[in-house]
Amino acid sequence: MWDRLLTDCSVATMVPSGDDPLGIIRNAAIGIVDGKIVRIGPRTELAGMRARQTTALDGALVTPALIDCHTHLVFGGNRADEHAMRRAGATYQEIAEAGGGILSSVKATRAASEAQLLASAKRRLEALARSGASVVEVKSGYGLDTETELKMLRVAKALDGHAGVKIVPTLLALHAMPPDQDRKHYVEMVMKQTIPAVAEEGLATSVDAYCDDIAFTPAEVEAVFTAAAAHGLPVRLHAEQLSNQKGAALAARYKALSADHLEHLDAEGARAMGKAGTIAVLLPAAFYCLRDEKVPPVDLMRKHGVAMAVATDCNPGTSPTLSLPLVMNMATTLFGLTPEEAIMGTTLHAARALGLAHERGTVAAGKVADLCVWQVESIAELGYWIGLPGPDRRIVAGEDR
Repeated sequence: MWDRLLTDCSVATMVPSGDDPLGIIRNAAIGIVDGKIVRIGPRTELAGMRARQTTALDGALVTPALIDCHTHLVFGGNRADEHAMRRAGATYQEIAEAGGGILSSVKATRAASEAQLLASAKRRLEALARSGASVVEVKSGYGLDTETELKMLRVAKALDGHAGVKIVPTLLALHAMPPDQDRKHYVEMVMKQTIPAVAEEGLATSVDAYCDDIAFTPAEVEAVFTAAAAHGLPVRLHAEQLSNQKGAALAARYKALSADHLEHLDAEGARAMGKAGTIAVLLPAAFYCLRDEKVPPVDLMRKHGVAMAVATDCNPGTSPTLSLPLVMNMATTLFGLTPEEAIMGTTLHAARALGLAHERGTVAAGKVADLCVWQVESIAELGYWIGLPGPDRRIVAGEDR
């Protein structure tokens, strides 16, 4: 006997079928045992199956639960003052040079206790959960020293399971240069101290870096990627956001799980990512907040077969965003993704960007029964409504949350 049977629904499985990229099954049913899907198909095929609990969903649309594959959820303070500076015309670089930007968050994060960081991050995580998330990636990167990076990652670990959300922790090893430090000495410290300490405690599942003209060079990133590989940690990269440093091609060369932002991606980088299977993570809320004018080359990515994920980039400075449905709308409106690409970007491709496609991101037998139930007439509505609060029902491991 199954634990639960969901009926009277349409299911966007995210498993392509024929000409349907979303693999939609009409008048479907889903069987769940021990928190996993055991059967998915037309309702007539599951007729007569017995379950301890049967839930009719009144014709709703079911998708995999959403996955936010790029956030900076743990941080101290906020940077609301920078919003006013930006509206007055200050650039990203000017704010950073005035003592704001990432270094402002570093100061507040270093000063905060683990309990303070956990309390504030929980509130943000609860908002993401209400928007439909069951998996959220959380980066460090506001420490810029080993002690604080470890503190942030311990907070991320403590968040795991809160609000029914699985946390995927990432060491953002190269984010910004600490003031008054030698670049070579700092990069060596990250390689020889921070990465080994994180690996020893098992606090991160991957290593990230920021490659840009205001951040770190390809050579510095490559050195850190080599150190990550030595400790068995896959890599990701903030690449081509404000300039083209050939970071996407570098990420692909190291078989990175993802390259993120990509407003300045070129054909060489797109081709390399397509061949390597590196996922492009698009972050339209950061584009919006920065009032950027350089749109990621979506057609180029389509041409080279680069799968596109969509994420909030939740952070205190350039993307104070806590809604996955909102960034789906932004991805369609600002970047030109189709509604189908937007929902694939927050489910299957987001799972791939985190190395979780074997267990999440599709509605299929054997996958974790993390689902969103939407009372909408078509999938297009998920990229259409501005401010859609989230699904009508969120199911995590087969249970309503």
